[in-house]
Amino acid sequence: MLNTIYRLVAPRRFEIAFQDISLQGDEVIVRPTHLSICHADQRYYQGARPAEVLAKKLPMALIHEGIGDVVYDPQGIFKPGDSVIMIPNTPVEKDDVIAENYLRSSKFRASGFDGFMQEHVVLTHDRVVALDPSIDKVIAAFTELVSVSMHAVLRFDRFAHKRRNIVGIWGDGNLGYITSVLFKATFPDTKLYIFGVSEEKMSSFTFADATFNVNDIPKDMLVDHAFECVGGAASQSAINQMIDYIQPEGTMSILGVSEYPVPINTRMILEKGLRMFGSSRSGREDFERTVALYKSNPEIINYLSNIVGAQIPIRDIKDMNRAFELDNQKNMGKTIMIWDK
Repeated sequence: MLNTIYRLVAPRRFEIAFQDISLQGDEVIVRPTHLSICHADQRYYQGARPAEVLAKKLPMALIHEGIGDVVYDPQGIFKPGDSVIMIPNTPVEKDDVIAENYLRSSKFRASGFDGFMQEHVVLTHDRVVALDPSIDKVIAAFTELVSVSMHAVLRFDRFAHKRRNIVGIWGDGNLGYITSVLFKATFPDTKLYIFGVSEEKMSSFTFADATFNVNDIPKDMLVDHAFECVGGAASQSAINQMIDYIQPEGTMSILGVSEYPVPINTRMILEKGLRMFGSSRSGREDFERTVALYKSNPEIINYLSNIVGAQIPIRDIKDMNRAFELDNQKNMGKTIMIWDK
């Protein structure tokens, strides 16, 4: 079976490659239907990663957020036409202590090897999760990002002490919004405060107990724990502001990605006895917990629909370039490629 792969070979330039798919193995063959563009994909597409990183990674098919329909399953677990969520993290070993998404040996699609911009994707059975027909496929397309927030919320529940009267989330973008939605669904009795820079964006956080502009935070503000969902150069000021406003022995969850080291106020981390932990990517359990939450809390789907941006049918490379360029111009929201290949 001949497969078509759309690989980024240089910034803003896709090329077609072909690869044989064997039907003799035990893997599931999935035809992508809805793919979601992530900031990481954009950094590769725009050439915003360091030159040595681009030289090492490219050529490579992008996209690690997506769903598709099963084409072939030799084990018969899935039927042709079944909708599934594709898991990009690909472990090659198991560890009793370290989660699959933190094992240094694990591979990740659209980072270490080809992502989902293909006509067909070959996946082992543990890399696909059944998608309930009741779930909107456009929203399900970015379940991977939602599962990252789920992973961070579950880790918070393990690490944070029991006083959870007020929790603050720094960041009013997609990641901050999704993390806030999941946190409030998981801890409905905890007051949730949002700290951001855009009044327009923060107006979408209707489920939060309060929103604050980071340049106008009340001096007597205190939170028990905090999440950083900013990333980039701005994460420095966000993390240091969290350190200022968090109660002693609070827990700080770091989710934002920065290309360069970020200076933080370690003196106050020591003085307050703070606990800081990072969360990156997710594993199968996080996907399963996310899908279960979709079903048990249907209002989550309604909230997530607020950040759906452009929906662009993809039939050729010209459409792919258009989708990435439009996504790069947006202020907020997820760009979904309707993968008509």
